[in-house]
Amino acid sequence: MDYYRAEEIINSEATIEVFYNKHSVWIHNLDPRKEMAQVSNTLEEMFDVPVTDLKEGNVLSE
Repeated sequence: MDYYRAEEIINSEATIEVFYNKHSVWIHNLDPRKEMAQVSNTLEEMFDVPVTDLKEGNVLSE
């Protein structure tokens, strides 16, 4: 995923699936300088990943 799409997802009113290494994650913050995303998984563990490693899934609600 590119940085601008990640930014759109964060600012969207819709709920959009995002995956990291085939696992569902929630984007919390973005670092534009490093193009990193702070995400959490279903266990609520927070970690930083390159935005380019994120994959977009389906729109779950609008």
